[in-house]
Amino acid sequence: MMNASRTEKEQVRVHIRWMIRRDMPEVLLTEQESFEFAWTEEDFLRCLRQRNCIGMVAEQGERVVGFMIYELHKQKLHILNFAVHPQFRRYGVGGQMVSKLISKLSSHRRTRITLEVRETNLPAQMFFRAQNFRAIKVLRAFYEDSGEDAFLMQYRLADDVGDEFEETVNRIAQYEGS
Repeated sequence: MMNASRTEKEQVRVHIRWMIRRDMPEVLLTEQESFEFAWTEEDFLRCLRQRNCIGMVAEQGERVVGFMIYELHKQKLHILNFAVHPQFRRYGVGGQMVSKLISKLSSHRRTRITLEVRETNLPAQMFFRAQNFRAIKVLRAFYEDSGEDAFLMQYRLADDVGDEFEETVNRIAQYEGS
């Protein structure tokens, strides 16, 4: 990172809390400004009605500046949707949300976080890579809306040694410097 000092912005501290109904207009705005194939309010509500689905928001002052929707599974957390409002990107908001999620992992229960990232969404791939997620698999034609492939990315607790994580070779892993 040669010119990190030039591109790094000040960190913005956010309060991360459960999503409530009143947050939906700001969440939808961030969603629409972040994704070509955005979730609708019905998509959010259908998901959040599920017993194992949780919504969280990052709040700065009185403003919702980011959100994440994830599912609880027996051994992992699975991120379904994650976005930071464009005006608040590169201020550490996403990193704080990921840290909050990582803090929910435990060595004797849920040890991993997984998510799918569009093959063309390089900013998201780079962001999650910087949060110590690794691409472990290519999911062919994963997205129904575009037929696009996805990378299955995964974060594992340090003491969770898994064979499928260690031996992964894929297009991203081949070009990583580590």
